[in-house]
Order: sequence, then C-alpha cells, then structure tokens
Amino acid sequence: MASLTDPGAAFGVPGADPDLINDDIRPVRDEERHWSVMSMAALWIGMVVCVPTYTLAGGLIDQGMSWWQAVLTIMLANLIVLVPMILNGHAGTAHGVPFPVLARASFGVNGAHIPSLLRALVACGWFGIQTWFGGFSIYQLVNAVSGDALVGADLPLLGINPGELACYLFFWGIQVGIIYKGVESIRKLEDLAAPFLIAIGLALLGWAYVRADGFGAMLANQGQFGPGGAKEGQFWAVFAPSLTGMVGFWATLSLNIPDFTRYAKTQRDQVLGQAIGLPTTMTLFAFISVAVTSATTVIFADPATGAPGAPIWDPTVLAGKIGGGLTVGVSLLALAIATLSTNIAANVVSPANALINAAPQRVNFRVGGLVTAGLGLVILPWKLIETTGGYIFTWLVGYSALLGPIGGVMLADYFILRRTRLDRLSLYRRDGAYQYTRGFNPAALLAFGLGVLPNVPGFLHQAGLFGEGVVPAVFDTLYTYAWFVGTLSAAGLYLLFMRLMPPASPTTAPKSEPT
Repeated sequence: MASLTDPGAAFGVPGADPDLINDDIRPVRDEERHWSVMSMAALWIGMVVCVPTYTLAGGLIDQGMSWWQAVLTIMLANLIVLVPMILNGHAGTAHGVPFPVLARASFGVNGAHIPSLLRALVACGWFGIQTWFGGFSIYQLVNAVSGDALVGADLPLLGINPGELACYLFFWGIQVGIIYKGVESIRKLEDLAAPFLIAIGLALLGWAYVRADGFGAMLANQGQFGPGGAKEGQFWAVFAPSLTGMVGFWATLSLNIPDFTRYAKTQRDQVLGQAIGLPTTMTLFAFISVAVTSATTVIFADPATGAPGAPIWDPTVLAGKIGGGLTVGVSLLALAIATLSTNIAANVVSPANALINAAPQRVNFRVGGLVTAGLGLVILPWKLIETTGGYIFTWLVGYSALLGPIGGVMLADYFILRRTRLDRLSLYRRDGAYQYTRGFNPAALLAFGLGVLPNVPGFLHQAGLFGEGVVPAVFDTLYTYAWFVGTLSAAGLYLLFMRLMPPASPTTAPKSEPT
C-alpha cells in the first residue's frame, strides 16, 4: 500500500517525485550489483573492438605519423581518458544512479537535461556510424558469395547504392530487436563477444604475418614526421589535435559511464575492470590495425610487377578480399558482432537514459532506444566519415569540445565541492538540495557555456564555415586542445561561480549509502 501513496517507495526512494523517477533510472539494488572486474573489462573489450577503432591508427598515419607514433598517441589518449572514466564511474558505483540523475546534482533537476541530451545527440551520431559499418560488412559478405550482386549505381542525394542502403537498414533492424532485451542483456552480449573478438583479432594478426612473411614495409617506415622526414617540424601541430581527437573518441563514455558502473559490485571492480579493458585493448587493436594493414601491401601486391598494393585500412573491405567463402563469412560475422557489441552498449544506453530522464512517466528503455535508433538512421553517417581529416579533426575533436566542459563541471562538483557525498532523495525531488533556481543551476550552465565558447571559432574554421584568415590563430591553437581546454576551464569556473553565487539550498548532505 505504501507504493500507492508514495510512488517513490516502490523504487527504493521514499518521497521521490513521480515525474523524476521510474524503474530505469532508480538507484540499483544490492542484488543487481553483480558486474565483476571481468564484466567491466569485457564491456570495454566489446566496445573497443569495432571498425572505427580499427581505422583510428590509419587516420593518424594518413595525417603523417609513423605507425609507432600513431599507436603511442592512441595509448596515451586512452590513459588520459581513463582518469575521468574511473572518476565518474565512482559516483555510479557509490550511489547506484545513472548519468542523467548524477547530472542533477551539478546542473539541477531540470538543468540535467542539457548535458544528458547533448551526450545523447552525439551517441545518435555514433549509432549511425556504427550501423553503417555493420551494414557494410553484410554488404561485403553478400557480394563476396554472390559475385557482386549488390553492386550498383549510387542513389541521388544519398551517395550510396541500393544494396548498401538495404544492408544498412537490415543491420539497423537487428539492433532494434536487441533493444527490447534491456540493459542486462548488454552484459551477457559483452561477456560472450569479448573472448571471441580478441581471438579473431589475434587470428587476423597471425594470418597477416604468415601471408606477408612479416608485416611489410610500413612498420619500418618512419612516416612523414620521422628522422629526416619532410614534415618533421610539423609533428606537434598534428600530434596535439590528434591526441585531443583520440581522447574525444571515448569522451562520450567518460560522461555516462555511471550508467554501467552502478551495476559494479565494488569500486575495485569498476576501477580494475576499466583499467584492464580500455587502454590495453585500444593499444593492442591499434597495433593489430597497422600491422595487418602493412601486410596487405605485400599480400595484395601486383602479381605482374611485384609493386606493393594499396594499404587496406577498412576491415570490411579486407574481409571481402581474404578469399574463401568460410573465411570471408567468419571475418564478416566477427565484424558484425564487434559492431553490434559496441553500438548497443556505447550508443543506445546513454540516449535512452537521457530520454527517460526527460519524461520518466512516458519513456522506458525500449522507447528511448527506439528513438535513438530512429535518429541514428537518418543522419547519413557515411558522410560524417568521408575523410580522415573531417572524421578526426571535425567530428571527434568537435564533440570533445562540447562534452569536455560537462565532465569538468560534474567532476568538480562531485569530488571537490561535495567530496563524493550526495543527497539521494534530493536527486529525485524538486524541492531538495538540487532544485537551485527553478531546477537549473546557473553556476553550472554558465561554466559549461564559457567552457565551450573558446573552442567555437576553431571548430567553425575546421568545419569550413570560416575561411582562412577569418579566425585568429590563437583560436585554432585552442581548438587543438579542445577537450583539455573545455574540461579544465569549466571545472575552475564552476567552483568560482559556486562561491560567488551560492545556491539557496545546501550544496552538501550526508553521504548516501549504496542500495
């Protein structure tokens, strides 16, 4: 009967406002905390092993780096982003709440919609990109076994042929079916996919080494920035935005990682699991990418002249050229599973929770996931990744400039201002400690806006909206460090504004115990 008079009691938060809670965004219960170190590591392995991460090193090499510079840049970036990943993950494990609810503490119960929906928008973009890669692997498989039956002229405006479009829609439909299974199905999917994907990656590495009698010339190449290289003096000009772009690649998950760590058994499980799963797998996969791609120049050399073949960076294209129906089928199946395991975990949970947070009484995980899938369907993702420069310096760096300040505000609020203590009831009430001004915290919103602002001119220049000479060089320089500039400036400004404009409600409360 208590749940009839107090709807929040049914979700473990007596006194909660019904329009701020439902079964998907309530604090997790003790019996639901069963994600171990290996569960967290498997989650990351499943998310890391996908086509976009395979092509990251290729994008850096295309910009002039040698293979080892590209691999080390990726490793360093992932060690950096691991820090906010673990720190934000702490709140999920300690208090059992997802990212949109955690954001209420710093942005306010209404203001939290801004960071959560911005994160959701980026996830929708990534959902479309990953769906494109998954559909294209199916496209390659069908053509490999049917003699290019799906090859045809591109459709007007879309820029892809009907076969590519059909495979894109087919793979999209598979994911929509999985969305109905809920969050726990993601853990099971990752646990099954992780060892399979690592085994496939190592098998691909072995195949390339044997077929090429080594890994080819690329691994001996110093790149454009190596000793005596024509662009040696320009290395740092490419390294800085490349590092920022690689950090930005997972800046998305560094915000909504509480969506997953709230299911971790202990802080040790989430910390060790992420440390084992993220930087190690990203570095290994980057090396597999450059080593296999280097070998393709030998494996697919011109049989008449012996001239090296063009390096094949796209694993979906490589899978179609490996030869042998069974081999092609296994390779493309692995690509489809890799894409599926990444997309469902990384790009459905966050926007689904953001939409639930916006309307808990009308939206559940299924509805939020379907809306995400719908938005990802119509963004024409193949156009986002047409060039490596546009992919790394506009897409990755651009959204890192947007998401970095959000992370800066939340980390400063949780660790410095509140010292990890949250009033759990206030997270689900409109008259509690996080109501601020009509549900919005002016200090957080102002710090976020000012954190984004310095990177806007550089982004507009990089995106081609401003011509050369229009944007002062200092803004281009700031943009190369967009995530770092946004994160640090927003964190500092937030703490300053909270001192200058203290909220009427208390900023600290007794630490709530994990449920």
